[in-house]
Amino acid sequence: MDWILALLVGYGFGSVPFGLMLTQLAGMDDLRSIGSGNIGATNVLRTGNKKLAAATLLLDLAKGLAAVAMTSLLWPEWTWLAALGAFFGHCFPIWLKFKGGKGVATTAGIAFAYAWPIGLAYAVAWIGLLAVVRISSVAGMSAAVIAPLVAYLVGQNEAAMVLGVIALVVLFQHRANIGRLIAGTEPRVGSKK
Repeated sequence: MDWILALLVGYGFGSVPFGLMLTQLAGMDDLRSIGSGNIGATNVLRTGNKKLAAATLLLDLAKGLAAVAMTSLLWPEWTWLAALGAFFGHCFPIWLKFKGGKGVATTAGIAFAYAWPIGLAYAVAWIGLLAVVRISSVAGMSAAVIAPLVAYLVGQNEAAMVLGVIALVVLFQHRANIGRLIAGTEPRVGSKK
Protein backbone atom coordinates (compact mmCIF):
# COMPACT_ATOMS: atom_id res chain seq x y z
CA MET A 1 0.00 0.00 0.00
CA ASP A 2 2.86 2.40 0.76
CA TRP A 3 4.08 2.26 -2.83
CA ILE A 4 0.68 3.39 -4.08
CA LEU A 5 0.70 6.32 -1.65
CA ALA A 6 4.23 7.29 -2.66
CA LEU A 7 3.30 7.20 -6.33
CA LEU A 8 0.11 9.22 -5.75
CA VAL A 9 1.94 11.83 -3.67
CA GLY A 10 4.60 12.16 -6.35
CA TYR A 11 2.10 12.35 -9.18
CA GLY A 12 -0.09 14.75 -7.21
CA PHE A 13 2.76 17.19 -6.64
CA GLY A 14 4.04 16.84 -10.19
CA SER A 15 0.70 17.32 -11.89
CA VAL A 16 0.05 20.82 -10.51
CA PRO A 17 0.25 23.01 -13.67
CA PHE A 18 1.85 26.08 -12.15
CA GLY A 19 2.66 27.75 -15.48
CA LEU A 20 -0.94 27.53 -16.63
CA MET A 21 -2.30 28.62 -13.26
CA LEU A 22 -0.01 31.64 -12.93
CA THR A 23 -0.68 32.90 -16.44
CA GLN A 24 -4.43 32.51 -15.96
CA LEU A 25 -4.27 34.36 -12.63
CA ALA A 26 -2.40 37.14 -14.45
CA GLY A 27 -5.30 37.39 -16.92
CA MET A 28 -3.37 36.06 -19.91
CA ASP A 29 -4.63 33.86 -22.71
CA ASP A 30 -4.39 30.10 -22.33
CA LEU A 31 -0.67 29.29 -22.18
CA ARG A 32 -1.28 26.20 -24.29
CA SER A 33 -2.31 28.39 -27.24
CA ILE A 34 1.10 30.06 -27.66
CA GLY A 35 4.62 28.95 -28.55
CA SER A 36 5.19 25.25 -27.95
CA GLY A 37 1.84 24.84 -26.18
CA ASN A 38 3.64 23.47 -23.11
CA ILE A 39 2.95 24.59 -19.54
CA GLY A 40 6.58 25.05 -18.46
CA ALA A 41 8.71 28.09 -17.74
CA THR A 42 10.18 28.39 -21.24
CA ASN A 43 6.72 28.79 -22.74
CA VAL A 44 5.67 31.17 -19.97
CA LEU A 45 8.69 33.29 -20.95
CA ARG A 46 7.18 33.56 -24.43
CA THR A 47 4.35 35.61 -22.91
CA GLY A 48 6.96 38.29 -22.23
CA ASN A 49 6.51 38.10 -18.46
CA LYS A 50 9.91 37.21 -16.97
CA LYS A 51 8.63 37.25 -13.38
CA LEU A 52 5.93 34.69 -14.13
CA ALA A 53 8.45 32.56 -16.02
CA ALA A 54 10.85 32.65 -13.04
CA ALA A 55 8.02 31.81 -10.63
CA THR A 56 6.95 28.90 -12.83
CA LEU A 57 10.50 27.57 -12.95
CA LEU A 58 10.89 27.75 -9.17
CA LEU A 59 7.49 26.19 -8.47
CA ASP A 60 8.04 23.39 -10.98
CA LEU A 61 11.42 22.72 -9.38
CA ALA A 62 9.85 22.82 -5.90
CA LYS A 63 7.22 20.21 -6.73
CA GLY A 64 9.89 17.69 -7.75
CA LEU A 65 11.90 18.46 -4.64
CA ALA A 66 8.84 18.29 -2.35
CA ALA A 67 7.65 14.95 -3.74
CA VAL A 68 11.01 13.27 -3.15
CA ALA A 69 11.67 14.95 0.20
CA MET A 70 8.26 14.05 1.62
CA THR A 71 8.30 10.43 0.52
CA SER A 72 11.89 9.94 1.68
CA LEU A 73 10.62 10.72 5.18
CA LEU A 74 7.39 8.71 5.01
CA TRP A 75 8.23 5.78 2.73
CA PRO A 76 11.99 5.86 2.04
CA GLU A 77 11.98 2.58 0.13
CA TRP A 78 9.52 4.06 -2.38
CA THR A 79 11.21 7.43 -2.93
CA TRP A 80 12.19 6.39 -6.46
CA LEU A 81 8.54 5.81 -7.32
CA ALA A 82 7.52 9.23 -6.00
CA ALA A 83 10.32 10.83 -8.05
CA LEU A 84 9.08 9.17 -11.21
CA GLY A 85 5.50 10.04 -10.26
CA ALA A 86 6.38 13.72 -9.92
CA PHE A 87 8.16 13.77 -13.26
CA PHE A 88 5.41 11.94 -15.12
CA GLY A 89 2.78 14.02 -13.32
CA HIS A 90 4.35 17.17 -14.73
CA CYS A 91 4.70 15.77 -18.24
CA PHE A 92 1.33 14.01 -18.32
CA PRO A 93 -1.09 15.66 -15.85
CA ILE A 94 -4.50 14.02 -15.74
CA TRP A 95 -6.15 17.44 -15.29
CA LEU A 96 -4.88 18.61 -18.70
CA LYS A 97 -5.66 15.45 -20.67
CA PHE A 98 -2.08 14.24 -20.11
CA LYS A 99 -0.55 17.20 -22.00
CA GLY A 100 1.91 18.97 -19.72
CA GLY A 101 5.49 20.18 -19.83
CA LYS A 102 8.80 18.58 -20.70
CA GLY A 103 9.95 18.05 -17.12
CA VAL A 104 13.23 19.95 -17.05
CA ALA A 105 12.58 22.10 -13.97
CA THR A 106 10.82 19.29 -12.11
CA THR A 107 13.84 17.06 -12.79
CA ALA A 108 16.08 19.72 -11.25
CA GLY A 109 14.04 19.51 -8.06
CA ILE A 110 14.27 15.72 -8.04
CA ALA A 111 18.05 15.93 -8.54
CA PHE A 112 18.48 18.38 -5.65
CA ALA A 113 16.26 16.26 -3.39
CA TYR A 114 18.40 13.18 -3.96
CA ALA A 115 21.73 14.90 -3.27
CA TRP A 116 22.93 18.47 -3.57
CA PRO A 117 25.95 17.58 -5.77
CA ILE A 118 23.58 16.06 -8.34
CA GLY A 119 21.34 19.09 -8.23
CA LEU A 120 24.31 21.44 -8.46
CA ALA A 121 25.70 19.62 -11.50
CA TYR A 122 22.26 19.75 -13.10
CA ALA A 123 21.91 23.48 -12.39
CA VAL A 124 25.42 24.33 -13.62
CA ALA A 125 24.89 22.39 -16.86
CA TRP A 126 21.43 23.86 -17.40
CA ILE A 127 22.19 27.49 -16.56
CA GLY A 128 25.68 27.42 -18.07
CA LEU A 129 24.57 26.07 -21.43
CA LEU A 130 21.53 28.34 -21.47
CA ALA A 131 23.80 31.33 -20.97
CA VAL A 132 26.20 30.21 -23.71
CA VAL A 133 23.96 28.83 -26.47
CA ARG A 134 20.66 30.56 -25.52
CA ILE A 135 18.67 27.49 -26.57
CA SER A 136 16.47 26.12 -23.81
CA SER A 137 16.12 22.63 -25.26
CA VAL A 138 19.90 22.12 -25.54
CA ALA A 139 20.41 23.22 -21.94
CA GLY A 140 17.55 21.11 -20.58
CA MET A 141 18.44 17.94 -22.46
CA SER A 142 22.12 18.25 -21.55
CA ALA A 143 21.36 18.74 -17.86
CA ALA A 144 19.02 15.73 -17.89
CA VAL A 145 21.73 13.53 -19.41
CA ILE A 146 24.46 14.78 -17.04
CA ALA A 147 22.41 14.20 -13.86
CA PRO A 148 22.38 10.37 -13.86
CA LEU A 149 26.09 10.29 -14.68
CA VAL A 150 26.89 12.52 -11.70
CA ALA A 151 24.54 10.50 -9.49
CA TYR A 152 26.45 7.34 -10.41
CA LEU A 153 29.80 9.02 -9.79
CA VAL A 154 28.78 10.14 -6.28
CA GLY A 155 27.47 6.67 -5.41
CA GLN A 156 23.75 7.45 -5.58
CA ASN A 157 22.72 4.35 -7.50
CA GLU A 158 18.97 4.74 -7.00
CA ALA A 159 19.13 8.35 -8.16
CA ALA A 160 21.25 7.31 -11.15
CA MET A 161 18.61 4.81 -12.25
CA VAL A 162 15.67 7.17 -11.70
CA LEU A 163 17.40 10.08 -13.42
CA GLY A 164 18.51 7.78 -16.24
CA VAL A 165 14.89 6.87 -16.96
CA ILE A 166 13.91 10.53 -16.70
CA ALA A 167 16.70 11.55 -19.10
CA LEU A 168 15.38 9.16 -21.75
CA VAL A 169 11.88 10.59 -21.40
CA VAL A 170 13.19 14.18 -21.46
CA LEU A 171 14.93 13.39 -24.76
CA PHE A 172 11.71 11.86 -26.09
CA GLN A 173 9.73 14.91 -24.97
CA HIS A 174 12.17 17.08 -26.93
CA ARG A 175 11.99 15.06 -30.16
CA ALA A 176 10.46 17.99 -32.07
CA ASN A 177 13.18 20.28 -30.68
CA ILE A 178 15.84 17.82 -31.80
CA GLY A 179 14.37 17.93 -35.31
CA ARG A 180 14.49 21.73 -35.29
CA LEU A 181 18.06 21.70 -33.95
CA ILE A 182 19.12 19.49 -36.84
CA ALA A 183 17.29 21.79 -39.27
CA GLY A 184 18.78 24.91 -37.64
CA THR A 185 15.36 26.37 -36.83
CA GLU A 186 15.20 25.91 -33.06
CA PRO A 187 14.28 29.27 -31.44
CA ARG A 188 16.52 30.93 -28.91
CA VAL A 189 15.46 32.06 -25.44
CA GLY A 190 13.38 35.23 -25.65
CA SER A 191 11.93 34.33 -29.03
CA LYS A 192 8.13 34.48 -29.34
CA LYS A 193 8.09 31.34 -31.53
